[in-house]
Amino acid sequence: MSYVGTNYHGFQIQENALTVQAVFQQALYKLCPEEPDIKACSRTDSGVHAKKFCISFPYSGSLDNARLVTALNHLLPPDIRVLGAVTVPENFHARYSSVGKRYVYRIFTAEIMDPFLQGFALHYPVPFEIGRLNRAAALFIGEHDFHAFAGSKNTQTDTVRRISRSEFVPCDDEIRYIIEGNGFLYNMVRIIVGTLLNLPLGKISEEEILNALNHGTRTRYMPTAPAYGLYLDEVFYAPGDLTNDNT
Repeated sequence: MSYVGTNYHGFQIQENALTVQAVFQQALYKLCPEEPDIKACSRTDSGVHAKKFCISFPYSGSLDNARLVTALNHLLPPDIRVLGAVTVPENFHARYSSVGKRYVYRIFTAEIMDPFLQGFALHYPVPFEIGRLNRAAALFIGEHDFHAFAGSKNTQTDTVRRISRSEFVPCDDEIRYIIEGNGFLYNMVRIIVGTLLNLPLGKISEEEILNALNHGTRTRYMPTAPAYGLYLDEVFYAPGDLTNDNT
């Protein structure tokens, strides 16, 4: 599925807050003889967008996969779209079967903000030296303890993660930060982005970033970038996990 996170307090259902899961469940339960337990690939923060977000649930209704997609999209608001459905083994779990994720953070660098990107990219009209940014971004590649890059609400006791890609890619008047890894902590990508964006301002150095990785200490120049620039771009699974389309 894909969704614009602007109107939602993240994916996971919460009391007294509108979430993507709550809206999706309301639609799904109209099409099911039971109320299946939904497993999600991730917990996106309030305001974060998702381009390819995976959920899994047991389904015993009469609709085949293609008709289920059509029916769900008929019931869902236009800022949430189901892109496809496949039948998977019973032991498949959207979160625990995942082998990795890719996030993209969009940064608009022109002096005047594009109004059509308001709420979808961070306006940051600062001169960038891509080479220097990517040297710093490469510090995150490999296996590290990301304790210093976890938000205060992080509940994970194991803060070690393996990052396979971390780079800035120019795209017209945008720079997109792309990061891939086997897992991410609460606010981790947004804190990495906020930290790296302080590099061209001279507020933090590569040595200080490396020190934060090695010693787990967060400084005031490691802020959390706004949620609206972040996209869960894709969730990765082992070959064959999502291709068993037995309609």
